[in-house]
Amino acid sequence: MAGSKAGPVTSDPVRKAVREAGARAPGRPRADRPELRPHLLTAAVTCFARHGIAATSLRAIAAEAGVSPAMLHYYFGDKPQLVQAVIAERVEPAFQELRLRLRPSDDVAALVAAFVVGIGEVVARNPWLPPLWVREVLCEGGALRNLLFERIAPQLPLMLAQRFAQAQAAGRLNPLLDPRLLVVSLVGLTLFPAAGAPIWRRMFDAQELDSDALRDHTIALLDSGIGAG
Repeated sequence: MAGSKAGPVTSDPVRKAVREAGARAPGRPRADRPELRPHLLTAAVTCFARHGIAATSLRAIAAEAGVSPAMLHYYFGDKPQLVQAVIAERVEPAFQELRLRLRPSDDVAALVAAFVVGIGEVVARNPWLPPLWVREVLCEGGALRNLLFERIAPQLPLMLAQRFAQAQAAGRLNPLLDPRLLVVSLVGLTLFPAAGAPIWRRMFDAQELDSDALRDHTIALLDSGIGAG
């Protein structure tokens, strides 16, 4: 029409390139990066361990990961689906790794040592595990307590207690010990100190006491007790 002013013509490919350039802020992960899903899971489990599952929003996880909340929705849908992904791809594999270390053996000392060393290595690779365990399993109303009873207990604590009971019946374990409480004691000497490490390291000004030092101390305590000789 005469007198009308036509604006600049922008082709669709150019318009698409402009939109994509604006969407890719510096440092922001792209959806087509193959390592992005594991990165998002790491951010989620880190936030869950730090603040608790119920108190952690998708927005907080996105901020931890350096992505938009829409990216989390793209990969995981809603928060319950993200929690299930964390359980299936992070929590259960950590305990599965420990279980595979506990090979059948008649040597009780070797079984105990395998547990202590295994816990240390699993925690070293998954530092979020001890605080997450305290928050979501030990605390009343924790989101992972049913996971313990339904899926982890049969594979680890109950299995260990059964092996200890068998060893005791064969005369290879102190008859004064309760095999079930021996499992509790082992967890108390490994997982709980790891969860409290920020506290006791600060209390004793002992930043040099790493996971190896904790492992060696625990094995010495179990092997020799607190006697001087």
